[in-house]
Amino acid sequence: MELLYKGKTKDVYKLDEHQVLLKFKDDMTGKDGVFDPGENQVGLSIKGMGKTNLLVTERVYKMLEAQQIPTHRISADIDKAEMIVTHCAPFGHGLEVIFRNFAAGSFVRRYGLYAREMMPLEDYVEFTLKDDQRQDPLITKDALIALGILKPAQYDTLKAQTIKIARILTDFLAKQGARLIDIKFEFGTTPDGDIVLMDEISPGSMRVYRDGEKLDPNAIADLFLKD
Repeated sequence: MELLYKGKTKDVYKLDEHQVLLKFKDDMTGKDGVFDPGENQVGLSIKGMGKTNLLVTERVYKMLEAQQIPTHRISADIDKAEMIVTHCAPFGHGLEVIFRNFAAGSFVRRYGLYAREMMPLEDYVEFTLKDDQRQDPLITKDALIALGILKPAQYDTLKAQTIKIARILTDFLAKQGARLIDIKFEFGTTPDGDIVLMDEISPGSMRVYRDGEKLDPNAIADLFLKD
């Protein structure tokens, strides 16, 4: 298989013109050995985490597809930690859409003059560019449009889909006695031009608290995988 992209938590291989294979790794984003979904570097590795991340991604995608939310998922091989997906085109060189229920992490670091830790945020959505060299900068709607990364209608679609998906996951975790603090998504376009959710939706892409304590990735996974 042709290696298309070597990522921090996954490698991407070309299968044919319409399908690619995602190979999940045990690496997690963070810093100094501490997990942080907001970091853009590998900070730690947890044995078996690739398989766990795929299990959670598969469970979440099936949950969303039951709600008629389109994704790039085709099939998964859990034992091999591999997922076959539709080959989607990213927006620009990659765009992350972040939903925040509460202020935490980089939001507080940026806006600490006004924001306090765990301050409630109502359907707050922000966009960042996937650009390691520039530390994944935040980008506004006007800049996305001016730079030709998104069209106005695409921006509105991404924001609306982000809120819809995040509400589903917020409600699901609330039933487990947990709080979704924030979560990041990626979207792309299929060969037919449809916008779909893509990449992983795993413990490595979200921050979750329970009883006032931040949960580690395995604890987050347990919330999604228990019967």
